[in-house]
Amino acid sequence: MIIVTGGAGFIGSNLVRGLNRATGEDILVVDDLTDGHKFENLADLDVADYMDKDEFMAKLETGGYRRRVSAVFHQGACATTTEWDGRYMMENNFRYSRELLRDCLRHNTPFIYASSAAVYGAGPGFSETAEHERPLNVYGYSKLLFDNYVRRLLPEAGSQIVGLRYFNVYGPREQHKGGMASVAWHFHNQVAESGEARLFEGSDGYGPGEQERDFVFVDDIVDVNLWFLQHPEVSGIYNAGTGRAQTFNDVARAVIDWHGRGDIRYIPFPAGLKEAYQSYTQADLTRLRAAGYSGEFRPVQAGVPAYLDRLRAPSEGGSG
Repeated sequence: MIIVTGGAGFIGSNLVRGLNRATGEDILVVDDLTDGHKFENLADLDVADYMDKDEFMAKLETGGYRRRVSAVFHQGACATTTEWDGRYMMENNFRYSRELLRDCLRHNTPFIYASSAAVYGAGPGFSETAEHERPLNVYGYSKLLFDNYVRRLLPEAGSQIVGLRYFNVYGPREQHKGGMASVAWHFHNQVAESGEARLFEGSDGYGPGEQERDFVFVDDIVDVNLWFLQHPEVSGIYNAGTGRAQTFNDVARAVIDWHGRGDIRYIPFPAGLKEAYQSYTQADLTRLRAAGYSGEFRPVQAGVPAYLDRLRAPSEGGSG
């Protein structure tokens, strides 16, 4: 059995989809379905069992959930970068991760977890080294604190531990995320509804819409996760992005080209956002390539059309 925490979420459900296609193993999804709309992410997937996160945590503390577990993909977290309740964030993103990792180490179970490029803050460096790690919000700090906890354990760990620092991931099954969904999702809806994509004005010396991020298609992120599953001898903390910064204008144009119509309009930043805004991110893939991963990452000109094509095809998770 493979456990996927956060399995009803965006990346988690895409990972379940990838596991369904790549392995014959049963999958236990762990999540919190208080927001019942997330069921849509699981409806077309093969899930052997489901467990509520609170029940899972309680069983984790007593060892009561254990059957044969061949790997754990830990995607469950509070990923709301605008959440400033530090106690809530540390409970969900640090303590939960720590207890699950300890259990995996006790049972020699591979543990592959979601970290975040939010650990880097405003940059300008984006390699997996301490001098570049300056988070701008408590979400990024919670991810960095767990990465540092992992770093202390890695030298003596008897089983695989992999942290993947996701950059700006976009793709199907993100519809439930609301304001935290990708800009590709929002631009798509804006163009469909009003014929225009709304981008922020310039900041940090960048012109309107010229802020640059490392936008990565979720299928490529799934491929990275599956590669590590197939290489249990490889551990460490790695960036997971394309290694190529592209502008918000690039994403908007890719959406407009797919629709065959639309314009771009620039709007002011909401109050308080500009000060905690990443105007530039670009994954340094040196460590990932050195570990042996050779897969390609799609630019937005290829990834965005693939995403929007999937939205149009219900059999491929078209609900989001």
